Amino acid sequence: MKNLFVKIILASIFISLFAGCVQQAPTGNTTSPASTASAPQDLHLATTTSTCDTGLLDVLNKKFEDENNVKILTVCEGTGKSVATGELGAADVVMVHAVQLELQAVANGSFINRSYMMYNYFVIIGPESDPAGIKNATNATDAFRRIAAKQSPFVSRGDNSGTDMMEKSIWKAANITPAGTWYQSVGKGMGDTITTADIKSGYTLSDRGTYLAMKDKINLRILFESDKTYLFNPYHVMAVNPSKFPNVKYDLAMKYINYVTSPQGQDIIRNYGKGKFGEALFVPEEDAGNVTSP
Repeated sequence: MKNLFVKIILASIFISLFAGCVQQAPTGNTTSPASTASAPQDLHLATTTSTCDTGLLDVLNKKFEDENNVKILTVCEGTGKSVATGELGAADVVMVHAVQLELQAVANGSFINRSYMMYNYFVIIGPESDPAGIKNATNATDAFRRIAAKQSPFVSRGDNSGTDMMEKSIWKAANITPAGTWYQSVGKGMGDTITTADIKSGYTLSDRGTYLAMKDKINLRILFESDKTYLFNPYHVMAVNPSKFPNVKYDLAMKYINYVTSPQGQDIIRNYGKGKFGEALFVPEEDAGNVTSP
């Protein structure tokens, strides 16, 4: 009997201790602040390589993401591929620089709300010694004729980008079909094309912004830039048409377009590069003045 009594006492003590270790579930709203925050929305942006290579989008997009709880998923692939991506409904918004291609895509119903965003100029860069003598050219077509006549190395992007389309239009205007060992088409973005031209001590056509972002790493220099007929380089941003692709985030795309064309977005563009490169890499549409874009 005594042993039974001892066992009952010990069992009671054990149960009391166990109960004390079990925490009662709290009542009321237990959701932590972190769990109440909504996950950021994804916005798919297809764009040309120059907006990425210059670093502009790192600054421009970060501000939009922070203020709108958005994650921008950027694909940098050249204007031709970016437009094609949008025409497949695989992006929500595109930022490109090939006017005629853009207008065709708007006309076929793939894009709406095409908005002028910024511009800079194309430049012809090459070795400082300038073996083709393009520094004295009268215009871009004359510069290309001189390069072809000397058969100086020329590196082409060859990627159906806005830069590639402009280059081909200059060759066409010069009545030249470039071919031979002196002319190399690499099928790459602007940064890689400039690097290849630098290795070969050759010429290439570049947007000014990407060149400025890379100039301290290469030996090539701007040798010709004074032809506003061929070298003007406007950038536009367009929303993928929700009537054609119902799954795109049209409202968010328009919010982004309104941001990059707003005083806030335009001011970021206006000042980007001044501290690091000594000048802005792009001119915002607000400052276009008499410079117009189709």
